[in-house]
Order: sequence, then structure tokens, then C-alpha cells
Amino acid sequence: MILYLDTSALVKLFVNERHSDRVREAVSGARLIATHAIAYVEACAAFARLANERRRKALLSTLRGALDQQWPGWEIVDVTEHMVRRAADLAGRHLLRGYDSLHLAAAQSVYEVFSGAAQFQFAVFDERLRIAAQDLSLPLLAG
Repeated sequence: MILYLDTSALVKLFVNERHSDRVREAVSGARLIATHAIAYVEACAAFARLANERRRKALLSTLRGALDQQWPGWEIVDVTEHMVRRAADLAGRHLLRGYDSLHLAAAQSVYEVFSGAAQFQFAVFDERLRIAAQDLSLPLLAG
């Protein structure tokens, strides 16, 4: 299975939240993990907020270190002009935030590349992004 992680799913690998077990299970069973490059900065921002909320400065370093260990083993979708324009179209059509539209465009691209060759699932827990992915008929990871 090819599994695309948006940031809402990626963070669940490192932080215990609702559906973390489901994401970890899917990651362990996936043949390939893909995400957009922007997920790195989004995840680190989420880790920083969490460390601040918990008043545990060292938590940011711990979580980022765990992400750094996993990152090289994943397929990272880069920012390209074509991807940005595709994301802009999706943002307008589905009223998505900018980075969410980049994730959607990237997931759609990965799905198109592997269509027919391997099962694909889009792991996403942001409701608006999930609805947009359903509208595009992207197979979703069950929550």
C-alpha cells in the first residue's frame, strides 16, 4: 500500500492523539510513505506549540529528532510550479487553506502516479481537507 500522510496524520505518529494507533498501524503496513515537503515545517510548528503548551522545552527537540529519523525513508513530494498552481485551483474550488491545498495536490499526484500499480490511501484528519479528498475520489485511510 502507498500511504500519503498530510500533517494532521503525520503528527499522530509522534504525538499520542485520537487515531494515533490507526496511523501507526497503517504506516507499519505501508510499502511506501509519501508526504509533501511542507509537512516537515508544519509538523515542527505543531511540535513547538505542544512543547510550549506542556512547558517542556526539550519535547520539541525530542519530537523533531524522531521525525528526522523517519523522514529520509519517505517519498517527499517537492514544491514545483505545477504543484503550486494545482494547489491554488484546489484551494479555490474547496475553500482550503494554502498548505492543505498543497497536501491535496500532492496526494492527488501520488495517487495518479501509482494508480493501478498499488493500493493508495490518503491519511488525513482535517475535516475540510478530508471532504475535498473525498470529492476528488481519493481513497482515505479509515479513522
